[in-house]
Amino acid sequence: MSDDATVRKILLESGDTWAVVGLSNNTARAAYGVAQVLQRAGKRVVPVHPKAETVLGEPGYATLADVPFDVDVVDVFVNSSLAGAVADEAVAKGAKAVWFQLDVIDRDAYARTTAAGLDMVMDRCPAIELPRL
Repeated sequence: MSDDATVRKILLESGDTWAVVGLSNNTARAAYGVAQVLQRAGKRVVPVHPKAETVLGEPGYATLADVPFDVDVVDVFVNSSLAGAVADEAVAKGAKAVWFQLDVIDRDAYARTTAAGLDMVMDRCPAIELPRL
């Protein structure tokens, strides 16, 4: 469900504003490290977390709907059981793409999201994929 062409398109062509759902100031969490990699690659990282903390110099928002500007890609670091709702929020927000991180899988969400015209990747990590480009 996540072919290399879609990975490449999202990383290189979908835009540079990435909402990272689940990103907090906990440096031990994968989301923090991946957000750093995205920033080094020139992406604007927008933290989305219930705490709405400023992370890596970017103000955070409690929900995707609270972000007061357009986002290009929604990168999802939540449990698979919650990820489908985030994908639906990404569609409603007008994102171009959704990226489910490693071990985040929801085939129904993939079907809904791609049917809505968004590109989507599941069970992969942009921090692993970027160096492969």
